[in-house]
Amino acid sequence: MKRISAIILALCAVIPSLAQNAFTGRWHGKLSVGQTSITIVFNISENGDGSLACTMDSPDQGATGIAARVDGASGCNIEISIPSLGAGYKGSIFMGSLLGTFTQMGRDFPLTLAKGEEKLKRPQTPQPPFPYTTRDVSFTNADAGATLAGTLVIPQGASADTPVVIMVTGSGLENRDEEIFDHKPFLVLADFLARHGVASLRYDDRGYGESKGGEIRNATTLDFRDDAKSGIEFLRQTGLFGKIGVLGHSEGASIAFMLGASGDCDFVISLAGIGVKGEEALLAQANKVLELAGTDQRYTLQQYRQLLSSQNSPWMDWFAAYDPQADIRACNCPVFAANGDKDIQVISALNLAAIRNLLPRNDANRVTEYPGLNHLFQHCTTGNVTEYRGIEETISAQLLQDLADWCGRL
Repeated sequence: MKRISAIILALCAVIPSLAQNAFTGRWHGKLSVGQTSITIVFNISENGDGSLACTMDSPDQGATGIAARVDGASGCNIEISIPSLGAGYKGSIFMGSLLGTFTQMGRDFPLTLAKGEEKLKRPQTPQPPFPYTTRDVSFTNADAGATLAGTLVIPQGASADTPVVIMVTGSGLENRDEEIFDHKPFLVLADFLARHGVASLRYDDRGYGESKGGEIRNATTLDFRDDAKSGIEFLRQTGLFGKIGVLGHSEGASIAFMLGASGDCDFVISLAGIGVKGEEALLAQANKVLELAGTDQRYTLQQYRQLLSSQNSPWMDWFAAYDPQADIRACNCPVFAANGDKDIQVISALNLAAIRNLLPRNDANRVTEYPGLNHLFQHCTTGNVTEYRGIEETISAQLLQDLADWCGRL
């Protein structure tokens, strides 16, 4: 690497200075830090006076528009600093790429950047023509003043015996596809299930996308449960389907267990659901993140409670205090529960084991830990959140098939 760098520097000494616009544009590349690879993007533009301006994005971490500064650009060399991160980048244009080094906190990391937009591949995203019918629908949670907009998917040849699932997203406001980093897991699920004879309803969370109304700032999981319950009532009123289930991911899985316990649905699908008290699940998550970061720090439960209380979040306060055990024990309907063993957000060894022990005996239940899968049920390396965007797979094909087979046996 040193020899190559020396060659580039020698070439730069004899190449005429590049025009400023040779640096302008969007440059992206992968920064390898231990077992993790993080996408880095520099957005370089030209000011009116001919100088260069710059911002940095870290899309894998959901960060955009980070203030940066071009400290120098001459020949084929450019130097950028990112003061808020205590970081910088020095690179040289060579055969259309920027070859250089990203520096942060005294550590150097090789970073090669390509010009242009990064093209993300999402091969599982469904493409037309579709062998099923879709309808734009809406239903209301009148008590909350919320109108939920969604998509109803009806399989070809559906009858009054066709099972249907209502899909409930994880924490944070999300659209009906539970879209994240161009992945659309609920769309992929709806498509696969419809091709296997299972109908579905997925909807934008209250106050998000095309859904309107409903308290958001102080809303808790109970409020989102009531939205899902309104969706079940809507499905029953259509008279189009047989058994109605709730498919919930993460926080949505807790809602699925609540509705199963109250007898509002006929079956429950828990994807990455918690099986222990909320604060215990969150503590395990926080400590796993610290472990992956390579630090020796770990929170005690008391320390983590203090951290949670400082956030002043009604949703977090409720979720931390919520213990799902009573709801899981009361779920007498069939349950499909799945977690990935590399999930760092809902630790499988802690939560799935609790779900397995708490569920009432039912020959129709299926509780499965999937090896190598993260919180989104993607095959992954470490399970770190920063990997989600870079993985082409949206959701494990094995999980999709197992889920469809299980629904077909209900």
